[in-house]
Amino acid sequence: MSFVIAACLLASSQGVPQEPVQLSGIYPHLAVYNSEDECGIGGVVPWAGGLWMVTYAPHRPRGSTDKLYRVGADLQLAAHPASIGGTPANRMIHEESAQLFLGPYAIDESGAVRVLPYAQMPGRPTGNARHLTAPSDKLLYATMEEGFYEVDVRSLAVTELWADVQAGAAVDGRQAALPGYHGKGFYSGQGVYVYANNGEYGAAARRDPAVASGVLAEWDGEAANWTVVRRNQFTEVTGPGGLRGSAAPATDPIWTVGWDHRSLLLGVRSAETGAWRFVRLPKSSHAYDGAHGWNTEWPRIRDVGERDLLMTMHGALWRFPRGFGVDTWRGIVPRSNYLKVVGDFCGWGGRVVFGCDDHARSAFLNQRRAKGKIAAGQSHSNLWFVERDRLGRLGPALGRGAVWLDEDVPAGQPSDPLSFEGFDLCGLHLHHQGERELTLSLELGELGERGRDRWEEVQKVSLPPGGYRFVALPAADPRPWLRLVPSSAARGLTAAFNFRQSDARGAAPSARFDGLATSGEPCSGGLLRARGGDLRTLSLLACTPDGEELGYYELDGDLQLRRTDTPEVAKYTREHAAIPRGVLQIDAASVRYVDDDGRAWRLPRGGAGHDRPTFGAHRVDREVVTERDLFHAHGTFYELPADNAGGFQKVRPVATHSFQVHDYCGYRGLLVLSGVAAAAPADNPHVLRSDDGRCAVWAGAVDDLWELGKPRGQGGPWLGARVVAGAPSEPYLMTGYDRKELRLSADRDVTVTVQLDVSGDGHWCTFRRYRLSAEQQLVEEWPRELSAYWVRFLAGSDCVATAQLTYR
Repeated sequence: MSFVIAACLLASSQGVPQEPVQLSGIYPHLAVYNSEDECGIGGVVPWAGGLWMVTYAPHRPRGSTDKLYRVGADLQLAAHPASIGGTPANRMIHEESAQLFLGPYAIDESGAVRVLPYAQMPGRPTGNARHLTAPSDKLLYATMEEGFYEVDVRSLAVTELWADVQAGAAVDGRQAALPGYHGKGFYSGQGVYVYANNGEYGAAARRDPAVASGVLAEWDGEAANWTVVRRNQFTEVTGPGGLRGSAAPATDPIWTVGWDHRSLLLGVRSAETGAWRFVRLPKSSHAYDGAHGWNTEWPRIRDVGERDLLMTMHGALWRFPRGFGVDTWRGIVPRSNYLKVVGDFCGWGGRVVFGCDDHARSAFLNQRRAKGKIAAGQSHSNLWFVERDRLGRLGPALGRGAVWLDEDVPAGQPSDPLSFEGFDLCGLHLHHQGERELTLSLELGELGERGRDRWEEVQKVSLPPGGYRFVALPAADPRPWLRLVPSSAARGLTAAFNFRQSDARGAAPSARFDGLATSGEPCSGGLLRARGGDLRTLSLLACTPDGEELGYYELDGDLQLRRTDTPEVAKYTREHAAIPRGVLQIDAASVRYVDDDGRAWRLPRGGAGHDRPTFGAHRVDREVVTERDLFHAHGTFYELPADNAGGFQKVRPVATHSFQVHDYCGYRGLLVLSGVAAAAPADNPHVLRSDDGRCAVWAGAVDDLWELGKPRGQGGPWLGARVVAGAPSEPYLMTGYDRKELRLSADRDVTVTVQLDVSGDGHWCTFRRYRLSAEQQLVEEWPRELSAYWVRFLAGSDCVATAQLTYR
């Protein structure tokens, strides 16, 4: 240690610049703030010797307190004085004029900035496209409310082509009048402009993620109207040219990514035929599923300097082949899952830099009693610098969804092709409501242009009348696509899948968590909240495990934790960061949670050390990245979507640990935890100790949580419980766990039925029936390929029964 300090002092004395403080790739001093309800980073682009980025407010078509920023090679941040804010996420490099168009700014190679005022081009700019007929001299802007503008790249003269719906445009301006709203992607090639939106107006879209929403549309630059290609939620639209546009528009494909309530959708527009083809990919996270479209930010497909492109979509990082749709129809595989909310990303300085949406003072629609009334503080976000080799080492990918959900399907009609490439534990749930036996052909194959697919039947699956079957898929098969074909007309057909990458994590946490307190250790905790008022500090009202207050402290951008004598702020923190009590019920069977609709859910117990938590009441639910929650129950952290994106039905485990976490929150892009041992090691940079030595917090990236330990636990809905015949048990979580062992017993002869929720929306299917003898204990290891969202049990007669699952 003395050698390191001496080396640093020597370097400082010789004028060698020192890298600013950072934890897990997050530099606190690079946090960006505004005075709005949200502050996301909408675009990050290397240009003119630095990294340029824009922030956005939630709905400001005529400007806001957001800024254009430049980060230099020395990692110093500067806001440009010409900034006009707004809600920008567009970015394009125009080769011929050597300019970067980022938000409402045109930046030349020297870094000089010109501005396109919102008075001339109102709206929330979401994408740029090369001009179809004058690409050297003009480009197009698209806004989130279907405003389309032609811009002269040299004079910046603006011509309105289609009026923005909500920006107060002239009455005589023509409007695209496309279904949906909340525009995202925009691109040109093959003689058309392609535009995508991912939202829907109306109350239903704010409640139900399955309502009709979004659109993919195209226009040839001359027609009187846009042509609707598909009525679904779409985000990214791009091609091999990426930010620079297509260099070969006559031959390059156009790609789009979106989703419906079943799965992800990937569309490819063929340069050979001009036709679109759509296939399906699995969803990793459901936190992006709201039909209103607010939860997705801007998923991207970008060149980050690797062999393949990098795609972000529904909580997964994906490899995306550069030649997809022309040279190959395979190779889109998940690399890992992540928890951050990402607006844009790029390769810079040997790392991949993600521009995030970290901390919004508005909870929007994401409110629930379990969180209480927390003062959210000032909106802000940060960049996240990730080493390339870590892109595949975040969370092991989940892949969930369906090709059909309770649908009537004609005889012989194939499902959409579904990719299961990159997953090694693959299961398929099949169920129908017809009155006759149904046979389905399971086919694997390769895709090709003009229907030149190669399919081979690998299995016939027979379903009894109104029946169900689980099928383990051959994940080692080299063919990456599957589809299903019913032999006869099917009624109420569901084909739901649950894919997983093997989880190699053990129970031991990473050394980065050294110093977090375990049960019985002397430690400090405290209430945490990010402050408002442009103060840009974090409040900690520190306490002992028995509730004695140790003092009020503030953490700053240099990660210095200092005691502050401000009793009025301490009082405000005590009142506005209070931890709600009674959120969880812990019984001998499992952990029970009742949501705001009165529905009860059961979760695994994480270990005896959590039965009597060190701090008594501890934080259970908080939003630490925008519009989804981090839920913490009995030693397991979970990702919890907003209610409009599925809510607790779509919760998924992240990691299980043995630490006594008291409180947690987001700050400057970091995740901050309280509950640090008094004997925490001094050499762990993630442990930030106060200036008086009386307390400490832990800080890192939210995606460090994957390194806490593999999700595991034990529990179930019954443990010596009095059971009424035919009454379903409360649902018990099943998704995201690896090895599953069932233990069943009853005090009399009885049949116990196991049902699985295969789609996360209450679609219960009978998986197995077990005939138990009195006092017999059945122990059974379930197939590793088997997974579902929830499991529940029913007894054929009144009894006292136990139904417990061990997840290892």
